Amino acid sequence: MASLSTNSPAQAPRVPIPANGVDYRGTVVLAPMVRSGELPSRLLALKYGADLVWGPETIDKALIGCVRRVNPRNGTIEFTRLPSNGGRTDTPAKESVISRIDTAREKGRLIFQLGTADPDLAVQAARMVAGDVAGVDVNSGCPKPFSTSGGMGAALLRTPDKLVSILEALVREVGEPFKIGISVKIRILSDPEMTKSLVSRLVRTGITGLTVHCRTTPMRPRERAIRDQLRMIADICHDAGVACVMNGDVENRDQALKMMEEYGVDGAMIATSAEANSSCFRSEADGGLAPWREVVYNYVKFSIESENRFGNTKYLLNMLIPGKNKEFAQAKASKTYTDVCRNMQFDDLIPGAICLDEILQLTEKWEAAPAEEEKARSKAVQNAIENNESARAAGGHAARSKSTSAPSHAGGPIRTLGIPESSAMAKTEPEISVDSSIPATEVAQKQVTV
Repeated sequence: MASLSTNSPAQAPRVPIPANGVDYRGTVVLAPMVRSGELPSRLLALKYGADLVWGPETIDKALIGCVRRVNPRNGTIEFTRLPSNGGRTDTPAKESVISRIDTAREKGRLIFQLGTADPDLAVQAARMVAGDVAGVDVNSGCPKPFSTSGGMGAALLRTPDKLVSILEALVREVGEPFKIGISVKIRILSDPEMTKSLVSRLVRTGITGLTVHCRTTPMRPRERAIRDQLRMIADICHDAGVACVMNGDVENRDQALKMMEEYGVDGAMIATSAEANSSCFRSEADGGLAPWREVVYNYVKFSIESENRFGNTKYLLNMLIPGKNKEFAQAKASKTYTDVCRNMQFDDLIPGAICLDEILQLTEKWEAAPAEEEKARSKAVQNAIENNESARAAGGHAARSKSTSAPSHAGGPIRTLGIPESSAMAKTEPEISVDSSIPATEVAQKQVTV
């Protein structure tokens, strides 16, 4: 990835970027956002020019004990687990996908954000995904109670010793063996001297990058970002050779590049604007903001290809479609992918939508049953899936025989673009033969030795 120029001193030291990691310098990136940072949103941001994407915060305990598997229909990596089912024994528990990664289209550009308050748990969780990502980022900036109540997120700003120990453990036990970068995302403190003291400690832990959200913990998104401490933080990072990324009220690529120059930071992170229109990552010279309908089409396409949970897709559609348009009300009332595609007149997406509705068991919610022609086209998609060798190869694994156990939901949409042939994948990374249903910790151990 080509780096954009920043005004960091040329003579400043630089923490080495690991072989499987990525340099945050010169980048405009997608911020970690719960619900808005799932796979389709990340692919949408990358399509429109995001240099890197952060996944949503995933809690360490949610990852520990997951099974890592390759989805045979689209080649994505899924980390799944069975929920406790509330202690009920009358109904079988349904497997939940905790995280989904597209190793073909996100290769070298995905940063996995971890929610943690314990070094040992952080290491256990991070090792599960370390072989599939370019970096692991510790969330120490989220102010929401679900995070801070467990001592995670912004609560770590009040326990710097713990935060330092988490970062040091991750660098030593995950970053070094997997050759990926470890980074941290913080908020500014109300006292600049306290911020200075905290950042000075964090940059000595071996991290490759630090992102600062230019708001204090009590501040809400509607309050204007405070950038008075930004240059000081950037200087401390640069003295230690650590990349510094800014976050807070960054609206588009052109503005991001100007602020990077103004404040001497290495990168900029976009959050809210990307939720409304991910083409904000595209510069004016390259076309600027795309029409909302184009963005929505690409988002729905990525959602179908990723087999994204419909509730999450619908949540994002309500943000991407302008409220005054009739399509907004139609999307809000839709209960299936097929209905969304019909209402939006995305006719070419309907066959895949029908397949996905069947996988997600949404067919009983259709506004109207598919026409015979639509069923025939959907069947053609299913037939292509059954012979989909390249999708399996996209996960970096050899195709499995039909006797190998597959995920509980069978059939589904096939990704038709962006899947490299298995021979192409073999040139870029070593092939690791993995059973799709073994614990993720065992996969991690194999990958370290490659």
